[in-house]
Amino acid sequence: MSSIVYRHATTYKIPGSPSTASDQASTFPMNLNLNSIYDNENWSLRFGAYKWLALILITDFEFRRYLNYGFTIQHNITSSLGNVGLQVWRAALVLTDFVLHKSLSSSDFNDIIALELGAGTGLVGIALARVARTVFITDRGMEVLDNCAANVQLNSSLLKFHEPSIHIRELDWKEAWPPNLQTCDFSSQQRTIYSWASSEIEEAERATLLLAADVIYSDELTDSFFGILERLMSQGSEKVLYLALEKRYNFSLEELDVVANGSISLFFPSGGAEYGGHDDASLPCFVGELIDLGHIPQYIREYERGKDLEIWKITYCLKGLK
Repeated sequence: MSSIVYRHATTYKIPGSPSTASDQASTFPMNLNLNSIYDNENWSLRFGAYKWLALILITDFEFRRYLNYGFTIQHNITSSLGNVGLQVWRAALVLTDFVLHKSLSSSDFNDIIALELGAGTGLVGIALARVARTVFITDRGMEVLDNCAANVQLNSSLLKFHEPSIHIRELDWKEAWPPNLQTCDFSSQQRTIYSWASSEIEEAERATLLLAADVIYSDELTDSFFGILERLMSQGSEKVLYLALEKRYNFSLEELDVVANGSISLFFPSGGAEYGGHDDASLPCFVGELIDLGHIPQYIREYERGKDLEIWKITYCLKGLK
């Protein structure tokens, strides 16, 4: 698959890395716009006429890590279909911008339990971990999960501020939820590292936030994704999903036309509609709302947003209960 050129990132080879693993790391510097935070309504309500003083004090104490910090992510420069989770994709960068903006301009993500689906390099979950109580970073395959663990370690200085609890766990969308605690494809030692404990499953079901980036690029994967999404969102606490994607245009023999693979607008064509796949009013459906990226500052400078990146807010409900 294609590679991405990171314009401002410092990319370097990691000495001694095995050839089968991610042997590149990039530091993504951030462009923190303090004026956008100052103008935010949340600051006005909390501090009124003293908001500039509050901003200066909190900037020195809390934001200083962001002013001179960039996420360091170990990744592949290019990837094949089998190891796309080892590459940093633009949808992950825009979703990281969204998480940073919500974290800096509101308290919506403070002290929450969250779960990232198809986390890949773990960038989005790492960004959220600064303010969340617990983050489950999930994907499948030892190489991808090991790389997530390495990236959490690389960014540990940022994570220490709130000492969040980060769990890297295997989650196969084609399998049942909750995961079977008795079966695992890994060795006994690896099972201890990436398998679920019963208490973690209970905590994950109390999550209120789900995140996913660039996880829709084939029909089979889309079906599996919405399947696990239904199983997760129908249990425990009420949840909201923020899904970032990049539309990729290819010629379809079936459609005899150029189509945008990975476009969730196929399911929510009006930008704020329902997707259920059936007419039975008692069955579940998803409600999607397209987020206006014009309201989300670009903190990470490494990519061009263009018109092909989208973020969707997706909720779950039973049709008969709306």
